[in-house]
Amino acid sequence: MYGVAETPNGTIESHQDEETTTMRDAVIVSTARTPIGKAYRGAFNNTHAVDMGGHVISQAVERAGVDPAEIEDVIMGAGRTEGCTGGNVARGSAMRAGLPVNVSGLTVSRACSSGLNAISVAAQRIISDGVPVAVGAGLESISLVQNDHANTYFRVNEWLDGHLPSIYDPMLKTAQTVADRYEVSRESQDEYSLQSQLRTAAAQQAGRFDDEIVPMPTVKAVTDKESGEVSYVDTLLEKDEGNRPSTTLEGLQGLKPVTRDDGHITAGNASQLSDGASACVLMSDAEAAKRNLEVMGIYRGLVVHGCEPDEMGIGPVFAVPKLLERNGLSMDDIDLWELNEAFAVQVLYCRDRLGIPNDLLNVDGGSISVGHPYGMTGARLTGHALIEGKRRGAKHVVVTMCVGTGMGTAGLFEIPQ
Repeated sequence: MYGVAETPNGTIESHQDEETTTMRDAVIVSTARTPIGKAYRGAFNNTHAVDMGGHVISQAVERAGVDPAEIEDVIMGAGRTEGCTGGNVARGSAMRAGLPVNVSGLTVSRACSSGLNAISVAAQRIISDGVPVAVGAGLESISLVQNDHANTYFRVNEWLDGHLPSIYDPMLKTAQTVADRYEVSRESQDEYSLQSQLRTAAAQQAGRFDDEIVPMPTVKAVTDKESGEVSYVDTLLEKDEGNRPSTTLEGLQGLKPVTRDDGHITAGNASQLSDGASACVLMSDAEAAKRNLEVMGIYRGLVVHGCEPDEMGIGPVFAVPKLLERNGLSMDDIDLWELNEAFAVQVLYCRDRLGIPNDLLNVDGGSISVGHPYGMTGARLTGHALIEGKRRGAKHVVVTMCVGTGMGTAGLFEIPQ
């Protein structure tokens, strides 16, 4: 608290209590995520987003060992906030998790970085507002939201469409633009995509996702191809559905482009449409020490930066340098990188432009091989980077991604040594 005192010579001086001047660090003490299901035909194609959100929040809270009533706020990221992810999905997920009604919820949306932004907001609330415990999370149900029922009414703004029409470009088109503008070859994209598939297959085989995944029982909708009849099957999803360990370079090279006949972007070198959720529990470093909890990672900051919408995939090349400069770090100080694989083309451009060592980048694959539930991905990448970083003895890890409409986001975390 601030106060005033009269000095011996009669002047007035202000002072501030030591308690309020001590800087807090926001730390992550637990993480939990669903396995990732294939959109439309996977295990979560009939699962409400609130059920997925509630599942991972309850599991992350249980892993942290905190009293649910101590949580002040749940910050949930979602890329598309309508339908089952609308209506403040954060509050609904908190209630579905069994948290008491005193726990509030805030939904944030910055497309593919929503989950990372949610963790950042939770950390800022701890640092700035003294919140004791918070949840930062992300989710997406592409199956139930990005479909024929999607609300496109008045989606396009007349002024934007006339002055900056590329803000409405489909992501596939922006990926092709990056390939054309920066001469990223189809061959290199397919080679990178094979690397992603093989790295994920090796990680799954070694159990390197096991500590973050919490299996989820659900009911899957199965459509008969001939009759069109839909049946519902009890399902337990225990691991990510998207990985294709039998992928070959020849198979990837044989896929047809989806943008134009001479294009570069295929179903094999783009991220997979997916469903899932991920959550982290955060608190201050002092609170974690008082509870004798192991700290997975310390939040060190987040940067966002805009770029031209038609080349949205290059956003990280602007966000990452700002992040490192603000924290007094260089590229050599980063021990592990998670750069979201929206498309192989943008990963390659960002990797080479920034100078990220390939052996420190997406070491267990990424969205090309695992899947990309938009709002979930940033939270998933954070949890995985901290677990894998600890296994490797890393100190600093960066989570970064491009963002639709032309943005880049980058977050920095420190792993206690």
